[in-house]
Amino acid sequence: MKVRDNMKCHLLLAIIGTFAVIVGAQTQEGFISLDCGLPDDESPYNDAFNGLTFTSDSRFIQTGKSSRVHKDLNKILGKQYLTLRYFPEGKRNCYSIDVKSGTNYLIAVSSVYGNYDGLNLDPNFDIYIGPNKWLNMDLEGRQNGTKEEILHKARSNSLDICLVKTGTTLPLVSAIEIRPLRDNTYVAQSGSLKLSFRGYLNNSDGFIRYVNSI
Repeated sequence: MKVRDNMKCHLLLAIIGTFAVIVGAQTQEGFISLDCGLPDDESPYNDAFNGLTFTSDSRFIQTGKSSRVHKDLNKILGKQYLTLRYFPEGKRNCYSIDVKSGTNYLIAVSSVYGNYDGLNLDPNFDIYIGPNKWLNMDLEGRQNGTKEEILHKARSNSLDICLVKTGTTLPLVSAIEIRPLRDNTYVAQSGSLKLSFRGYLNNSDGFIRYVNSI
């Protein structure tokens, strides 16, 4: 009888331990999810689609102005893409974000024009990480915007993501998401790794993503 009770106890402890590991894996420790242009009185909030907690970008940048996409897009776009920050002044405007030096990060920047200014002029601008150009963000013909990703190893405890004006249209950003990665997730001798393409290998009809992707 004691043996059976001990087995039940060990099984219960194993189940509890497994649950703790799963819950721990689903925490957002180290995650930075910025809803750019979000008013402070609406921050933070939990995204209904993936459970991620988004906060306003206001304490990470001192420049730019906030706006919202055209109302016709309110039922099409996710909440984090309904507001944006655009930069009518200065050629270069930078977010300064605290990170851990030596840590690999997945950095995702989303920009949705959404005709927020009523001009129907799709923006074209550059994005830099620190002093180095990452990419040219061209929103021509992208009604629902675009999302760009890069893997970057922090060289200091501060990460600067800069939007640079290159023509007559204004830079803008809708969301910035930063995720710390294990050192062995992607291995590169030096520099950063830019996303080339993504293959979806799941055999179901739906998408699998955080938190169910863990």
